[in-house]
Amino acid sequence: MGETLAQKIIRAHLLHGDMTPGSEIALRIDQTLTQDATGTMAYLEFETMGIPRVRTELSVAYVDHNTLQSGFENADDHRYLRTVAEKHGVWFSRPGNGICHQVQLERFGKPGRTLIGSDSHTPTAGGIGMLAFGAGGMDVAVAMGGGAYYITMPKMFKVNLTGTLRPYVTAKDISLELLRILSVKGGVGAIIEWGGPGIAALSVPERATITNMGTELGATTSVFPSDDVTRAFLAAEGREEDFIPLESDPDAQYDRVIDIDLGMLRPMIACPHSPDNVVPVETLAGTRVDQVCIGSCTNSSLLDMLKVAALLKGRTVAPGVSLSVSPGSKQVLTMLADCGALTDILSSGARLLECACGPCIGMGFSPNSGGVSLRTFNRNFLGRSGTKDAQVYLVSPETAVAAALTGAITDPRTLGPMPDVTLPERFRIDDSAVLPPAPADEADAVQVLRGPNIRPFPKSRPLADALTAGLVLKVGDNITTDHIMPAGAKILPYRSNIPKLSEFCFTVCDPGFPERARAAGDGIIVGGSNYGQGSSREHAALVPMYLGIRCVVAKSFARIHAANLINAGILPLTFENPEDYDMLRQGDELRIDGIRAGMAAGRLTLTDTTRGFSCPVVCSLTGRQQAILLAGGLLSYTKEHAL
Repeated sequence: MGETLAQKIIRAHLLHGDMTPGSEIALRIDQTLTQDATGTMAYLEFETMGIPRVRTELSVAYVDHNTLQSGFENADDHRYLRTVAEKHGVWFSRPGNGICHQVQLERFGKPGRTLIGSDSHTPTAGGIGMLAFGAGGMDVAVAMGGGAYYITMPKMFKVNLTGTLRPYVTAKDISLELLRILSVKGGVGAIIEWGGPGIAALSVPERATITNMGTELGATTSVFPSDDVTRAFLAAEGREEDFIPLESDPDAQYDRVIDIDLGMLRPMIACPHSPDNVVPVETLAGTRVDQVCIGSCTNSSLLDMLKVAALLKGRTVAPGVSLSVSPGSKQVLTMLADCGALTDILSSGARLLECACGPCIGMGFSPNSGGVSLRTFNRNFLGRSGTKDAQVYLVSPETAVAAALTGAITDPRTLGPMPDVTLPERFRIDDSAVLPPAPADEADAVQVLRGPNIRPFPKSRPLADALTAGLVLKVGDNITTDHIMPAGAKILPYRSNIPKLSEFCFTVCDPGFPERARAAGDGIIVGGSNYGQGSSREHAALVPMYLGIRCVVAKSFARIHAANLINAGILPLTFENPEDYDMLRQGDELRIDGIRAGMAAGRLTLTDTTRGFSCPVVCSLTGRQQAILLAGGLLSYTKEHAL
């Protein structure tokens, strides 16, 4: 029996483990990336391990999240990242050079390589044939030190594309259609491979849009074959030598196959407040729009921007609409300027924002109160935009332009013939904003510069054999990492300061949580299904750990967050009987005995001593994960088991 594309890459990087779905495997990692919102903590963790220089093929530190300078905190973090990267063998992408996933695709991505990044949308690189995973910063730090990356061997899904996209129907609409079919939980535990004759007409930027959005399905990652389209993109980037052909075997077996006829798709839109709340654009035609944002790691490529410029040329943004455009990289921005497309964008009345994440993470350009905002982004979680009562919709760049011009949700097919847009054969190459690390023999002389906001990594405690703790918070289904540890301009500057950051933990759900958790000493959180979906930010585990959370019991967990909880020394448990969730009350005292033996057996008993009942809970942990928890988290475990 043949192998899928993903299985081939896994086998080539397999350090140990059994490639049977559900088994834990360890992978050798070729490349890592960090961004500044998570990277500062990742490098503090790397320093704690005491390894002088990274051992990966390539590691890059990006600054693309906290680029607003409203105090010293962000600037100090940027200085720290530049100097720690220089010292330890990491390339540094300066603020303004672009969004990590866009730049990684342009300048560093290589088919067949493995990549992990401290950002949940790292699977974007699957568009170029990489096997790329979002991970917590601690996992990235370990990989930079030469350690393995551990995952549960995923199932294999295949999406076969046939036919041809009609005008104004885009890669974003393909992604939204799959979200409509599968939901935000439908890809959990699976790698999604894209294939079929329909992929031949999809450029690498379009493929990257699709693999980027795979994160919203809960998928482990997504990947496209490496083919002539890939070769052409790498040649345009002056990197044709990085090309290798990659595809699945004809007799490869998949756990699920989904067929999509591209010719049958229509422009789609995700309604508030979830990426899978998808309907055709035409069903919402006429809905008033206040704001339109074009950009993010999902839709900020040169191809996206050229289409936007062509549609805006000679037209003017509607009076009641504020339109922002954020190119994904300096390369994209300079090429827009070179060909005159930037003038077409600016002449329409659009505002040009920095080549950064910006509005996608609530870092500037928030909607007005109660405003309707159409965004080409990947997430529309409640409050993520920075305005809690905003109504945020996810759309393609073409649909975004149509709304900006008309002042209402509009089917872009009403704009007339779609202008013909093609990518150049050669891109403008300028890597001056990517700084190399110091040579190994000069690294000792590099001084790492730290500001007063950069606090030491918080210490966790080894897991005891018994736990008595209060149920300090009970939450429902689909709790995101934005709920647990919000982002935005007010909070992100404190990413390197866990004590300060703790003041904001879970305040979206319960403003009194931080104080109540501190007072409790040890605490337990109870959640519903898909707990921890969304961003890979490990702060959503580190901050609760700092506040005394020792255990989270939920109906189910998102993959990355479950791993982050374990890495932080927090025990993740799932209800054996989901209906037991309803019996627990916030404020109850809970007890778990025989933790060590229960972890080994895969089953524990949760006792509510306040209400006088017990319920079984499942403990799905590998031997390695059990050891991590007993050691008090991944860093303690790593120190005990030197890389």
